Amino acid sequence: MGRAIAEVDRAIRRLQGLRLSVVAAADEIDVAGDSGMTGTGAWLAAHTRADGSAAAADVRLATALEEDLPATRSALAAGDVSTEHAAVIAAATKQLPAGLSPDETRAIEAALVARAKLVDPGTLRKSARRALSVAQRSTAAVDAHEDSVLRSQDEAAWSRTRLTMHDHPDGTTTGHFTVPTLAAAILRKTVQQMASPRRFADRAAAAGATTAATQRAAFAEVHWAQRYGQAFVDLLEHLPTDRLSGKVAATVVVTVEHDRLREQLGAAHLDTGQDVSAGTARRLACNAGLLPAVLGRRSLPLDLGRAERFFTEAQRVALATAYDTCAASGCDRPYAWSELHHHASWSEGGGTDLDNAIPLCGHHHRRIHDRGYHHRVALDERGTKTVSYSRRT
Repeated sequence: MGRAIAEVDRAIRRLQGLRLSVVAAADEIDVAGDSGMTGTGAWLAAHTRADGSAAAADVRLATALEEDLPATRSALAAGDVSTEHAAVIAAATKQLPAGLSPDETRAIEAALVARAKLVDPGTLRKSARRALSVAQRSTAAVDAHEDSVLRSQDEAAWSRTRLTMHDHPDGTTTGHFTVPTLAAAILRKTVQQMASPRRFADRAAAAGATTAATQRAAFAEVHWAQRYGQAFVDLLEHLPTDRLSGKVAATVVVTVEHDRLREQLGAAHLDTGQDVSAGTARRLACNAGLLPAVLGRRSLPLDLGRAERFFTEAQRVALATAYDTCAASGCDRPYAWSELHHHASWSEGGGTDLDNAIPLCGHHHRRIHDRGYHHRVALDERGTKTVSYSRRT
């Protein structure tokens, strides 16, 4: 059975090699231009119903194999290496330093192909960083090249870093992130440690689960993905903010009436626009990363007049009890993103007082100082302000 699957895999690799040869030929004769498409990648995506970025990557690999990597192309055609191996070799040879002779470049490619026949693509990638040793370069030169490759990889990973989140009406949020592998490794180890079997065993035992069978049942009760998710929530709820330059800007402010907090009944309001139960607010009230603004208690000084130029964190917290969003008309960016603007300009004698503050998101704060726009501030019965804009003519 093992031999059978190996032969099937070899046949698939040979077909992949043939496919890339066809792609290279299509690129050489510019079939995309004949059909009015923007490039070979678009042509390939259209004819294979593939993702555009994946098709573009296939074109790059196909042209590299055809123009610069004859040994790799032959090994792929024979089914000895995979397209993943070929992509590693193509990237590695492209990163080689200038000054190598054609014979040295061919020797490095041949060495990488030989290595690819024995190891998986990940292991090959590590070996490829030190491929310069095949050209009889010094250890210092090999080390310097490996460092250069890793630095380039780090910079590329940082530029591709992304985080997106989407709120759902059921009280959950889903998201997607792309981060450097180092950051992911730190997160993975932290979450796995927090969700470790020993931790859950201790929790089950503390709840009275004294028998081995009961503890096994406790382990099976929660799926691992759910355990990791719950550990991630624990991590987020305990993030320290004491060393951040703008603590309130990165701290969730919870507004709740004192009686509700005490009784754990009703709702508490977040400065990010959501509501949570008063019980949840009480549970979180001692954690770093959350600042309770409990109504009905003595507050910090909030009117500073001309004594201070910038609004304080206490003032930001106080305004979180009045504003959910940016004060610009129609803007739904949450208050937590806002900057505090002096309604009566500081330069013209306006004080750093609470009733002189207007929370504006970065876009609308820039616009209020833009001479190309008029702005008007309206005050409602609660004392909150709304800013509307019109373009100057």
